[in-house]
Amino acid sequence: MKKILLGTVALIALGATAPALAADLAARPYTKAPAYVPAPIYNWTGFYLGGHVGGSFRGDDNNVFGGSRDGSFLGGVQVGYDNQFAPNWVFGLEANYSFKDTNGFFANRGLGSVTGRLGYTWGPALLYVKGGYGWADTRFSNGFGGDGGRDGYTVGGGLEYLFTQNWSGKIEYQYYDFGNVNVIAPGGIVGRFRNDEHTIKVGLNYRFNWGAPVVAKY
Repeated sequence: MKKILLGTVALIALGATAPALAADLAARPYTKAPAYVPAPIYNWTGFYLGGHVGGSFRGDDNNVFGGSRDGSFLGGVQVGYDNQFAPNWVFGLEANYSFKDTNGFFANRGLGSVTGRLGYTWGPALLYVKGGYGWADTRFSNGFGGDGGRDGYTVGGGLEYLFTQNWSGKIEYQYYDFGNVNVIAPGGIVGRFRNDEHTIKVGLNYRFNWGAPVVAKY
């Protein structure tokens, strides 16, 4: 009888402690969920200002009197505005001017343009084409007559890359065509050539992001 009573007491005690032990086993330590970090969002919309350096090369027909076809160093500035839409396309307008280091006969002193450009972006990269109005600075120098420069057109393309949301770098090809030029001497026209040039430029832009949509931060 004594053993039966002791066994009964032990079973009752075990039954009373089992729920508490089960609760202790089920409890898990609290861990804080990691903070949400959104993926980088690159936006090309906004104004920008920058500079460039590179080289210019005469076209095949721009070699009057057997002149040199060696390239000329150039450097200059650009300013523009881009708008991103649809959502990977970018349309923009840009004006730029390049000063040329040249003293050659019948050589342009500088090249300017106002162009539209259309590009496709993926992540921080933008591949684009451009085209529009071109102008050659031929005033009072290098064998050209007149003082107004020469009007023409320009086309080109390039690749631009966003290092940060405010800084981008680019490499660009641009072709300028200013039509045919007559070489005039006292006895009349003695020659004719096409005033055109090819340019390769690398540039750096600072982007102000004015007009860019606000992106929520978490």
